[in-house]
Amino acid sequence: MLQKMKNILVVGPKNDYQQIVDVLYQEGTVHLQDIPIPIGDPVFTSMEIGKTEEVSAVLSKLHGIASILPGKPVEEEIEKRAEELRGKTTDELLSGAKELVRTLESEVRDLATRKSDLELSRTSLDRYARVMEKIQPLESRLPILEGFEVSVLLIQREYRNILDLIRPQLKAITNNQFEFIAADLDEKTTAAITVFNKRYSHEVHSFLFSQNVNEVRVPEEYANMPLDEALAQIEKRKKEIAEEMETIDRELDTLSGRWQTDLAVYTRLLEDRLEELHSLNMFGQSDHTIMIKGWIPKKFLKKTRDALKAKFGDRVVMTEVPVPPEEMENAPTFYDNPRFVKPFEFFMLLVSPPKYVEIDPSPLLAFFFPIFFGIIVGDIGYGLSILVFGLVMKKLFPKIDWWQQLMDIMIISSIPTIFFGFLYGEFFGDFGEILGILHPVHIFGITWNRVEAMIPMLVISIVIGVIHVFVGLSLGVLNAYMRHQKKHLCEKVGMMGVVSGIILLLLSLLKVLPSFMMIASAVVLVACLPLLVYGGGTMGIIEVMSTIGNILSYARIMAIGMASVILAMVANELGGSVGMVVAGIVVAALLHALNIILAMFSPSLHSLRLHIVEFYSKFYEGGGIKYRPFGRAKKTD
Repeated sequence: MLQKMKNILVVGPKNDYQQIVDVLYQEGTVHLQDIPIPIGDPVFTSMEIGKTEEVSAVLSKLHGIASILPGKPVEEEIEKRAEELRGKTTDELLSGAKELVRTLESEVRDLATRKSDLELSRTSLDRYARVMEKIQPLESRLPILEGFEVSVLLIQREYRNILDLIRPQLKAITNNQFEFIAADLDEKTTAAITVFNKRYSHEVHSFLFSQNVNEVRVPEEYANMPLDEALAQIEKRKKEIAEEMETIDRELDTLSGRWQTDLAVYTRLLEDRLEELHSLNMFGQSDHTIMIKGWIPKKFLKKTRDALKAKFGDRVVMTEVPVPPEEMENAPTFYDNPRFVKPFEFFMLLVSPPKYVEIDPSPLLAFFFPIFFGIIVGDIGYGLSILVFGLVMKKLFPKIDWWQQLMDIMIISSIPTIFFGFLYGEFFGDFGEILGILHPVHIFGITWNRVEAMIPMLVISIVIGVIHVFVGLSLGVLNAYMRHQKKHLCEKVGMMGVVSGIILLLLSLLKVLPSFMMIASAVVLVACLPLLVYGGGTMGIIEVMSTIGNILSYARIMAIGMASVILAMVANELGGSVGMVVAGIVVAALLHALNIILAMFSPSLHSLRLHIVEFYSKFYEGGGIKYRPFGRAKKTD
């Protein structure tokens, strides 16, 4: 359900504005509103935002330093230190943060640059080593000459004919002062090694670049030595680089141990202060007073007032502001549902939030959705599989909030799935029946075996549709009453009456009800049709047919469930028809796994559609404002 909201006004001394804002921010309970200040008001004005650019710049440097230093500070230590510094002004926090940056920035940047250069050198050496190892078999054919440069081209074998174009061009560029050797290194690569006079280096490399070939230039310090010696020198240098990087890592660890907590504390405080600064233009001020206006859930009212009183005594006052009923629609909506309902708030993200004066549909969604899901899937084995899947996934991904909510929904929905599976006598389709351990329940002489009871299941689905849609229309009546919308009230009452009359008439014609009920249906239609026309006009009459269509749409509950049980039976039959036992088990298991995956998605989507399209359309308007409290910690308890 939606929590009752109160409109509040906080008034206090302007000199204490930073502390007042900080207390409200730490409480994290007030949804801020702009202070309505008339243009040209000689007393009150909006507060101006200042220092945001300076705070952002310092935060950027703090984040940069923290990203380089390894390790993570202890959360309790951060909170303890932050509490000690929280009362400082923005200027004082900036001063401390800047001093910290001056102490660390240059040293940390130098260490990071050195480490990056070493990593780049190591990567290059690895690349050179791989190339040298490949061309080592050609070493005996390479001339070693003073003043000459060696360059290696690696070419895919299918493009080997480009060498015939490169050779004459190199001859022309170097005046025939070059050697050019080509050989296949492996099944995919051809190496071409060229040795040329250094005076032609620029022209040669420019030409090779223009040909889009992969050129590997051997570093000068390794160019005039045997390849095995060059490889040994490269390995030696790589070990030296590793030792230098270990030294740098130790220095970074030392800096982290000493300064990481201070970095985290100043980062958190300045992040909080930046958000506070961005909100200043919503506040009002006079020469001596600050005013802050907003909405707060009634359950947090006393707690927030006590926090202000504990900090400022009677110098800061928080008062409730009377709000006319017609303006209450602008109040933010705050879901405050029991633990069972909370996961289903995830589905409310698919529609706009309800207006404050509307009814929160989340509890109804939490009630009907699992029932629809259970009726559709209705299999003990599938229900247990979905339950285990949900529990495992929650354990594997504990930090992904939306995934946790989805898995909670699956876990909750698995319970009615198991229950209806018992009624249907289904355990992985008809496998329980085949084993003789499970049979469909019989009620009033009617079996709950879905394959044999298609018509009763269809009737049950339509009855569920009637109940669900009429609950929605009843909520529409209640919403219209609370919002004093006379015409909407008449339209919803008229719709319920006209649809009831049509249903009674159809049941009478089908001999399900006694014939005298036709007279009752006619009375209901005559009495309710004027209400419908008054409230909805011509569109109200058209909407009757839409509502009937909505009710018939619930037949999908039977149809989708029937498809699921038939696929399960097919899996069992195919598995049993395979000659080899192991192969049969594998075939059946794969088909059941596919069906379980479909059982998690398809019933969810169709159950959700029945709520959003068929159910919500009867009472839900939406377009509300979601409660967004000012503060880092969003307290909802």
